[in-house]
Amino acid sequence: MRGADLLVHALQRAGVARVFSLSGNHVMAVYDALAGSGVGLVHVRHEAAAVHMADAWARLTGQPGVALVTGGPGHANALGALYTATMAESPVLLLSGHAPRAQLGLGAFQEMRQADAARPLCKPGGTWTSEHAGDLGHDVARAMALARGGRAGPVHLSLPSDLLEQRLTQAPPPLSSDAFAPPVLPLAANHADDVLGWLGRAQRPLVLAGPWAAVGEMPAACAALQQALQVPVIGMESPRGVSDPAQGDLPAVLAAADAVLLLGKRVDFTLRFGGAGLFAPDAQFVQLDAEAGELQRARQALGPHLQLALQADPRQAVQALRAAASAPPANRSPWLRQVAQALAWRPPAWAAARAGQPQQLHPVQALQPLQALLDSHPRSIFIADGGEFGQWAQAVLRAPRRLINGVAGAIGSALPFAVAARLAEPDAPVVAVMGDGTFGFHMAELDTAVRCGAPFLAVVGNDARWNAEYQIQLREYGAARAIGCELLPTRYDQVAAALGAHGERIGDTSEFPAALARASAAMARGLPACLNVMIDGQPAPALRRPSDLIARS
Repeated sequence: MRGADLLVHALQRAGVARVFSLSGNHVMAVYDALAGSGVGLVHVRHEAAAVHMADAWARLTGQPGVALVTGGPGHANALGALYTATMAESPVLLLSGHAPRAQLGLGAFQEMRQADAARPLCKPGGTWTSEHAGDLGHDVARAMALARGGRAGPVHLSLPSDLLEQRLTQAPPPLSSDAFAPPVLPLAANHADDVLGWLGRAQRPLVLAGPWAAVGEMPAACAALQQALQVPVIGMESPRGVSDPAQGDLPAVLAAADAVLLLGKRVDFTLRFGGAGLFAPDAQFVQLDAEAGELQRARQALGPHLQLALQADPRQAVQALRAAASAPPANRSPWLRQVAQALAWRPPAWAAARAGQPQQLHPVQALQPLQALLDSHPRSIFIADGGEFGQWAQAVLRAPRRLINGVAGAIGSALPFAVAARLAEPDAPVVAVMGDGTFGFHMAELDTAVRCGAPFLAVVGNDARWNAEYQIQLREYGAARAIGCELLPTRYDQVAAALGAHGERIGDTSEFPAALARASAAMARGLPACLNVMIDGQPAPALRRPSDLIARS
């Protein structure tokens, strides 16, 4: 056996169904070992796209997503996408080919200190270079366990090509199932009772969960926790923080709460660092987090308002709190109803939203026709990238499952996300919404979707500019100093068609029904479809009701 065979056997043992990859010299032995292994190979057009696909796979399934790239420039190309996965707390394993160990320091081909380069983008202790061919399987198992343990996140393993190609004269010890098991830091039973007692004494308690709450089966688990405790559980994964357009008038909810459990939720920029004015002056907090550093951060930010800081895995804590919950207080229904109404609130004026120019649609007009497709299946997937149009999409559309660019605030992931989402869920519709700037990052992945038979609907809001930055320029400097954000009203539908997908341009609402029908027919034939919708470039919505409808009594 070669080192590459050990690596692939470990992937098989871990239950990895697919590896997202771009080929290169250093990983050809792995490709050879994958042939006939039963582990699928999704061959992409850019290394960052491979990582984005692994990220989407991990978020949807809860299992580590695996990206495989070559060394040197291939590794460097992949690193930017790791940041998105890190901030999303997504368990991703990046496997990078590497210059041969025997040639290190001698000017080897594409030699690079890859583990050092990946270190700021991975979990603590989660980046290293394999040293022995016989250890490659154990290195993969260790990486898989680390990616899922505590605060989940990316792990990187560099694979020197000489170790991958080396033939072993003696079989290494077999991998046990425990080798892949993540470490768990449980919430003690007495601490669970303390938290529940504290929540039970509050009038308007609230649970804020971090991005982990959107991974795998955790949305369902958090919904069950809300039901058991009769306490609102709100997951936060948006770079807009408390201004997340999908969360309606969330600031009103935070201002009304008197007890907030921070369940794996960092006190960072998304909570305005816990500063005055966001929460009620008398609000009290408990934080539960897997990392001691985050508990210390909360102590510094919240001071005496932090009643208790507990180190435990928030995913396990969900189960522990549910198990320890007794009959909830009888008077919680009004509070739950008020919170639900605040989060669901949207301006009534949106019903009459219209673009200011002919052959353009207001973002609301461009998005509302998509809801019927998302409503057509119980496991449909809605994907939204960043930028202003992405924020409109998150405010307007809803689906059983959602993928967004996440706390990182980076853009460009939507098309790779959509490919992986469709492969993970082959029977459910996938709708990916992005701006025209975003589409340009990874438009070639439509070719990947065509080759892989991964049909989805890509909707491009085309306002011919980098609108998020343009809006900043308007606010901060004025229209006369708005520069460097212009794009062309490119026919992205024709780009999609040239890559083998179905494409159509839409400039009027009357064109939507027939265009959607043709796009659906293309997807039924196994082709991705792209609707290039000409829109009026509006600033992202800021959802605050005209009056505070949550009573603090």
